[in-house]
Amino acid sequence: MAAQGLKVGVVDADIYGFSIPRMLGVSGSPTQVDDFIMPPTAHGVKVISVGMFVPGNQPVVWRGPMLHRALNQFLADVYWGDLDILLLDLPPGTGDVAISVAQLVPSADIIVVTTPQQAAAEVAERAGSIAAQTHQRVVGVIENMAYFEAPDGSRHAIFGEGGGQQVADSLGRILGTSIPLLGQIPLEQSVRECGDEGNPIAVTQPTSKAGAELVRIASELARRGTSLAGKKLGLSPVSH
Repeated sequence: MAAQGLKVGVVDADIYGFSIPRMLGVSGSPTQVDDFIMPPTAHGVKVISVGMFVPGNQPVVWRGPMLHRALNQFLADVYWGDLDILLLDLPPGTGDVAISVAQLVPSADIIVVTTPQQAAAEVAERAGSIAAQTHQRVVGVIENMAYFEAPDGSRHAIFGEGGGQQVADSLGRILGTSIPLLGQIPLEQSVRECGDEGNPIAVTQPTSKAGAELVRIASELARRGTSLAGKKLGLSPVSH
């Protein structure tokens, strides 16, 4: 999305399992200017994560109220500027983080990510069905590690098949609306390698099968959305 000229921000809302700084190769640290936190930028994207505030690989051991406060600070105290899109990476399931996001940003849309595996699809379905209670919109489902393509062009369903469409169909029935399967990202070693190196495959290898699919999905989502520029999140800075 950033490569298409949009102003994008990312909140790593997976407080316990933060990984965005590594996967985006964020080398800088947030800086404070007056009462605001200035987020570092990587690949043209503004990023904030609790991983930028803890030394090394130290775990974060917080209960629900602390999670809520951290998310509120990431949304209200970080100076995002005029963004077109703000993405929040949530942990799996329907725990405190998902509930807090629904409370803090009730107008946020939901993108459900699953793998084809039956067990993973069931977890993703439960996570997406929270929209029935929070009155949020599920814009679609993305199936990760959908298949492995061998050098001879044959495809192998390592983790099974059909999980993404199953989640989309099930959520459609639960929510009473059509939920599209936005895309199927193949299982490629280069996806892992690029992530570990902090160079997303959609940026470094946009013509690879996985890179091209991610670029296509991002382009479709960018066309669907409305810009956040000039709009307020409805949050007030947290008093320290």
